[in-house]
Amino acid sequence: MIIVFVLLFLFLNTVDKRKWLTAIISLVLTPFVYFYMFYPFINIVSNYHHQKYFDSEAWIEKPALRYEMIDETIASDTLVGLSKQKVNELLGNYEWLSWDDAKKAHDDNKWNYGLGIEPGAFNDDKECVEITFENDKVVSLKSYQEKITYETKDEEE
Repeated sequence: MIIVFVLLFLFLNTVDKRKWLTAIISLVLTPFVYFYMFYPFINIVSNYHHQKYFDSEAWIEKPALRYEMIDETIASDTLVGLSKQKVNELLGNYEWLSWDDAKKAHDDNKWNYGLGIEPGAFNDDKECVEITFENDKVVSLKSYQEKITYETKDEEE
C-alpha cells in the first residue's frame, strides 16, 4: 500500500503543487486504488494459487481444482506404493491411458488425470498428471501440461 500511496502522491503532485492537499487526497484514495486496481492486476498477471493437502473427496468432487493438491501429493509420495485398486478408490477411474509406441496400444500401467487450469491471464495450458505403475504398485507421479483445445461444431460433424 505504501508503494501505491507514493505513486498516487507523485501523480497528484503533478496536478496540484499543494503538498498538504495531495497528501490528503492520496491518503483517501490509496485503499481504493490498491484494492480495486493494483491488487486485481497483480492477481491477473501472476499465477499464484493455494497449495492444499491431498483429499480424495475433493479430488473426485472438484476435478477443476486438482492442481492445488498435486504438488504436495508428489512431494510427499502420498500415492507411491499403493495398488491400482487403492488408487482407483482414492482418485476414481483414470481419465485416459498413455500411449505406448512399442506396443502400438494404450499402456495399462500409465494412468492420466486432468488437474484443471491454473489461474492466470496468460495461461493457455491445462495441468495433467501421469501415474506410473510397476507390479500393480505406484512407482511415480509426473505432472505435465497440455495445450488447451476446444471442439467446434465443424469438428463434431
